[in-house]
Amino acid sequence: MKKIILAVAGTVLLVVAAVVYTVSARPHTADAVPAAQLTLAPGQLLYRDVSTGRIAAAPLANPGAKPQVSGLKCDRFAVAARTAVCLAVRPGTLPALTDVIVLDDHLNVRHTETLPGTPSRARVSPDGKLVYWTLFVTGDSYAATGFSTRAGIYEVATGTLVKTVEELAVFVDGSRYTASDVNYWGLTFAPDGNRFYATLGSRGKTYLIEGDYAHYRGKALRENVECPSLSPDGSRVAFKKKISDGVWRLSVLDLATLRETELAETRSVDDQALWQDDHTVLYGLDNAVWAVPADGSGPPRRLAAGASSPAVTG
Repeated sequence: MKKIILAVAGTVLLVVAAVVYTVSARPHTADAVPAAQLTLAPGQLLYRDVSTGRIAAAPLANPGAKPQVSGLKCDRFAVAARTAVCLAVRPGTLPALTDVIVLDDHLNVRHTETLPGTPSRARVSPDGKLVYWTLFVTGDSYAATGFSTRAGIYEVATGTLVKTVEELAVFVDGSRYTASDVNYWGLTFAPDGNRFYATLGSRGKTYLIEGDYAHYRGKALRENVECPSLSPDGSRVAFKKKISDGVWRLSVLDLATLRETELAETRSVDDQALWQDDHTVLYGLDNAVWAVPADGSGPPRRLAAGASSPAVTG
């Protein structure tokens, strides 16, 4: 799908038709990321230190302990198995460019892609074989709000890059959905590395999409689901439900029954939640990382102050 990209400077409007960007698959230069000096080990809570932008780690059993802080600066961070991903916007670029940095369990750089947009969401599949992200981009001609999203996937073993999943064959109410304003965000994969979930936004609505990566197709399960996060047992998704403009309620959806449970966090949460385990959901809010029971039974508790973009190691 070709898109028209608009660049606006002051009152001057420049229209460039059919612009196609090419991203080279290249290793990251050695001096682009400082030495991480941090090894991923089981039982860690990792997060972005908001004062420095660096990735920090503390024991999950004592998350308020003084963290070990790495030299790695990210705007978004995620980890699973022996793979991590760091989204880092390049300063001073206009339009914005983001480095999608794939790392090993010592936070050494394995691969980098540089893509248009600013960081929004980042995840790694449970087996560590897929890295996926969402970036905000500006200028799509159909975007009445002035921005849209690009959700992409990188296959760690093969080096295959899917710059956008917008070509996914998706079905809504049994019919192929082909609207021109389709956007995807908030991908989350099952342990099998094939079944995945994402938000589809179009014509003022959002849908939870269940996807089949091998056959590259998906179907809508229900409306008003954003930023899904699949539980470790694959049976539920945590998500943010829109209550009103700019206000979301954190909830959990049972995939077998489509029964929804609102969590005890009553503040608006604009984040892709993360499952610590099958019983607890983590998220970033007000410059802190919080935890809340996934069954709605208990209030939230703060795990780490001055923190965002939580990740956990199994």
